[in-house]
Amino acid sequence: MSLLTAVLPAAVEGGGGVGATAAADFSNDNFWIWLLKAVAIIVFLLTSVLIAIWFERKVVARMQVRPGPNVHGPFGLLQSLADAMKLLVKEDITVKAADKLVYILAPMIAVFCSLLTFAVIPFGPAVSLFGIVTPLQLTDFPVATLYILACASVGVYGIVLGGWASGSTYPLLGSVRSTAQVISYELAMGLSLVSVFIIAGSMSTSQIVSSQTQIWWFLPLLPAFVIYVISMVGETNRLPFDLPEAEGELVSGYMTEYSSMKFAWFFLAEYINMLNVSAVATTLFLGGWRAPWPISAINDGMFNEGWWPVLWFLAKVWLFMFLFVWIRGSVLRFRYDQFMKIGWKVLIPVALGWVVCVAVVQGVRQFSGLDLRTTLFVIAGVVLAGVLVSFLIPEKKDEPAADRGEPEEFDAFAGGFPVPPLPGQVLPPSRRQERRAQAAREAAAQAPTETPQVTQEVHGG
Repeated sequence: MSLLTAVLPAAVEGGGGVGATAAADFSNDNFWIWLLKAVAIIVFLLTSVLIAIWFERKVVARMQVRPGPNVHGPFGLLQSLADAMKLLVKEDITVKAADKLVYILAPMIAVFCSLLTFAVIPFGPAVSLFGIVTPLQLTDFPVATLYILACASVGVYGIVLGGWASGSTYPLLGSVRSTAQVISYELAMGLSLVSVFIIAGSMSTSQIVSSQTQIWWFLPLLPAFVIYVISMVGETNRLPFDLPEAEGELVSGYMTEYSSMKFAWFFLAEYINMLNVSAVATTLFLGGWRAPWPISAINDGMFNEGWWPVLWFLAKVWLFMFLFVWIRGSVLRFRYDQFMKIGWKVLIPVALGWVVCVAVVQGVRQFSGLDLRTTLFVIAGVVLAGVLVSFLIPEKKDEPAADRGEPEEFDAFAGGFPVPPLPGQVLPPSRRQERRAQAAREAAAQAPTETPQVTQEVHGG
C-alpha cells in the first residue's frame, strides 16, 4: 500500500497518460433500482454457472473426441440442471467427527464471498431503466479493486475451515495446501494489478474502464496481464493448480467429507470465482464493456452505447472461461515444488520488477513528456525476453547420493501422525520388503550350487 499511496496521487494529478477519467453516476438510483440490479446479478451468476458446467463438459469432450452431454434437452443443455436437482435431493451426511457449526458454515462463507465481487463490476454504460438513467453497475467506490481482492481473500476461509472442520486427514491436507496457494498467488495477482492503478490513476472499476478509451491496458501492460492470467488460474484452484482438491492423491481434498447441497455450495463457489476473475481481467485489461476495434469506430462509437456493451462484456468473459477449459483439457497438474517455484521464484519477482519499471516510467514521463505507449512496449519486450531466457538457464543438479552420505532412517509415526520423509531421510523397510530381501539373499546363496546341475541337464537333453 505504501507504493500505491506514493504513486497514485501523482498519477491522478499528472493524468496518468489518460487524464482524470469519469466515474459512474449513481445519483438517480433508488431502492428499487438497487434491488433490481442485485437480483439480476445473482440470477446472472447462477445461470452462468449452469451454462459453464455444460460448456466445460462439452468443450473437453470435443477435445477428447467424445460427444459430451447430449441426452437431456437440446444439445444436452439440461444436463447441468439435472445434476443440480440430483444434489438437491441427495442424502445430506454430516460427519460425526466434524465441528458441526464450522462444518456447515464453511461452504456458506465460500458462496457468500463469491457473490460479492460482481457488485462493483460494470456491465455497461448508463442506460434508461423504467425512465431512470443509471449505470449498468450495482455500485462503485474509489477502492473498488481492493474490495475485490478482499472478497477473494476472505472466500478462501471457506475452503480452509471446511477442510479443518471435517475432522479427516485428506480434507485437512487440502485446506493447508489452499492456504499456501492463496498466499503465493494472491501476492502475484495483487502486484499485477498495481501497474493498472498507476497508469489509470484510479482503483475505481468504472474509472479504469473509462481510461481505456484509446487503448486497452493489456497491450502496454502485457507482462502484468500474463501474470494475472496465470495467477487467476491458481486463485480458482483449477488445473494445473488444483492441488487443494487433487482427486488423484487427496480423494477430493477439502470437499471429501461433504455431500448433497453442502458439496454443491463449494462447487458453485468455484465456478462463480471463475466468472469473477474473468470479469476482473475483462474490466482491468480488456477495456471492460467497450467494443473491440474496429467495431468501436463505427458511427462514432454507436456500439459503445445502450445495451450493446453488455454483449462485448459477456463475450470477453466467456473468452476467459474458454481459456480455463482449454487449460484443463491440455495441461497436467504440477508437482507441489513446481507450483511453489512458479509462484515465489517467477511470478512475484517479475511482478515486482514490472511495477518498479512502470512507476519509474510514469515518474520520468511526467517531467520529460516521453510517449507512454512506446516506452511501456519496450520495457514489456525486455521483461518478457528476460523471463524466456530464465527458463533456458539449466538448474543446478542435485549432488550424487554418495557425496551426501547414507540417508538417515526415521520413524514416520514418532509424533503420532504420519509425515513423509524429508530430503536425506528414508523410511525403515517394511516387513514385505524385508521378506523380499531375505528371499533374494537366499536365492543368491543357492545360485552357485544349482548352476552346474542346470547346465548338465540342458546339455544332456
